Amino acid sequence: MATREAKVLGSTLTCPSCGHAKVETMPTDARQWFYECNACKTVLRPYKGDCRVYCSYANVH
Repeated sequence: MATREAKVLGSTLTCPSCGHAKVETMPTDARQWFYECNACKTVLRPYKGDCRVYCSYANVH
């Protein structure tokens, strides 16, 4: 029986403006292009060349 690698869907997003960090669940059916920080309300967008906010600001991509 082959073993399957478990996907990690939880990831900590950290706001570069205020440093607030929050664990969020990454969507599996779409790329998330924007994320609003709960603390300072800054809207995060992916860095140029990154495909989503998790690639730019999260500890798990």
